[in-house]
Amino acid sequence: MSSILQQKLMDISSLTSKLLRKSFGRGPESCFAYANERFLVFYIRGFLSPLESTLLENGNSDNIEISRNIIMKTVLYQLKAIIELEFEQNVESFYHDWNYPQNTGMITVQFEGEIAKQNLLNIDRPIDLTLLTDEVERISILVQKRPERTEAIFISPKIYLVQRDGILVQIEKKLIEKGYENTLMVAKDELEKLYLHHDNRFEEIFNNPVADIFVDWDFSEDRSIMCFVLK
Repeated sequence: MSSILQQKLMDISSLTSKLLRKSFGRGPESCFAYANERFLVFYIRGFLSPLESTLLENGNSDNIEISRNIIMKTVLYQLKAIIELEFEQNVESFYHDWNYPQNTGMITVQFEGEIAKQNLLNIDRPIDLTLLTDEVERISILVQKRPERTEAIFISPKIYLVQRDGILVQIEKKLIEKGYENTLMVAKDELEKLYLHHDNRFEEIFNNPVADIFVDWDFSEDRSIMCFVLK
């Protein structure tokens, strides 16, 4: 990774922490940015407010999810203009997800063009990306259906993305049309993570324990991004 890109990632991580602090009233304990191909990924630790901690203790994680989604729209709107200027590429989509019990989170930015180039073959223990896409497709079939397209992307030795296109079934499309997008998002999140965490071969594929799995959807594009963070 070039020193110029490293500096950009450090600067944008600091700025993102400040935007989160401004919008939520407190910032994360840490925020690190990683980039490869068309993707910029932020891995965030320590970002539960006292109010959210209380809600979580009382089993109200759904309320935290919905309220965060509302506030994150403002954060991402502000972040969009800054990173487009910094990386000289237009943003195609934003994704974000949070692991409340572990107090971690991710923000993934998908650009229209490439912003970085790193080679999976340069790492010591490269994984077979086909095995990763096959496993994600197997779980997708159990939960809903086989995606029309699945692609795995190496971001860093500790972070991998999987993009799925064409994943919504007809009943889900109708629920979105009827205005039940938030309810569907929460339900899909709970169901997919149940399988992702308890019925998988990811540690075998990565040759490494998995610290976090994040999932988010862009319903308008019928697309989903998964983010795997390794220990």
